Amino acid sequence: MSIAAAYRDIRRFLIAVLAVAGLGLAAQAAIAAAPDTGAPAAATQTEAAAADTATGADQAAGEGDAAADSEGGYEHLGPEWIKGQPTAFEDNALKSMSFQDQYTDDGQFALGMNNYILAPVIVFISAFVFFLLLVVVVRYRRREGREPSRTTHNTLIEVIWTLVPVLILVVIAVPSITLLARQYKTAPADAITIKATGYQWYWGYTYPDQGGFEVISNMLPKEEALSRGEPAQLAVDNRMVVPVGVPLRIQTFGADVIHSFSVPSLWFKVDAVPGRLNERVLTIQEPGIYYGQCSELCGARHGYMPIAIEAVPMDKWRQWVLSKGGTFEEGVEGGERADIQAPASATEGAPAAGGAPTAADDGGEAPSVPLDASDAADTAA
Repeated sequence: MSIAAAYRDIRRFLIAVLAVAGLGLAAQAAIAAAPDTGAPAAATQTEAAAADTATGADQAAGEGDAAADSEGGYEHLGPEWIKGQPTAFEDNALKSMSFQDQYTDDGQFALGMNNYILAPVIVFISAFVFFLLLVVVVRYRRREGREPSRTTHNTLIEVIWTLVPVLILVVIAVPSITLLARQYKTAPADAITIKATGYQWYWGYTYPDQGGFEVISNMLPKEEALSRGEPAQLAVDNRMVVPVGVPLRIQTFGADVIHSFSVPSLWFKVDAVPGRLNERVLTIQEPGIYYGQCSELCGARHGYMPIAIEAVPMDKWRQWVLSKGGTFEEGVEGGERADIQAPASATEGAPAAGGAPTAADDGGEAPSVPLDASDAADTAA
């Protein structure tokens, strides 16, 4: 068989492969865009809840900008400020397969490294190897009776297949080491310190530089989250409010077991370990609401301790601190200094840190009531 015929067969095979791949992508897009017929009642209920949410949010926010805090008149950001969420396939198929939008310098560096270095290298190597396999399959088919070369040494080829992988690894290693160094950069002396404590199963945020008050953050029930226009299982009753554009010294600690403080859209993840204080610097570029979750398997209610960070301008953050009774070193007093909130759940009947596990509810909502001794015995049995 001539070389021209071999390449003609390769082209035909590639066209067939691309056609099959195109049909697969089209079918996937159609499936993703099709309505969920398996649970029409649930879908209808969700749409109705979302509609009620939009109306309720507008009424509560007045201008649709914020919801008023009952303490001190501070206005929280409304749901229109939510940023960094995953992209649905029907909205953008290519973006849905990548990372979330990033709102920190480290996150944008890492996202650029993935999009412009790692992904092209992976695609190029995969395509090149696939092409070589096609050439071998087509040119040396059994029915053609061709015998491949029995050459065992080729200096040029051996030099190429040694140097090229080395160069590829160098191209990947330089930005990778740079990213590692950026992530472990020490926080400046004037950074604002916030301590995130993981409890079973909720978060507590302490502000030692502003008087040491602690804010306890629990997941909202699904109905309440939807009524506020926020995502279920991510919305919380009290967010971690921080100033935007300034370095934050985030310290993590586990009160009982190992937790993990993770916010994907901020490229931030630090374990919270009992008996050990971990620390990383975080600088958020834009105002907004950013969601994360505990990323360590910490117990039965592991999936119900979300993280919600509200980044606002400095003047609004100072207003929030004063509304909580915090103070500033410059002498700005916040009325009466707030007592440090006890590390117990804001949800009525939920256990304190280290307390008995809670009974799982069917709706996948916030922690319910603690198991009594008989329930605990039945569960153990």
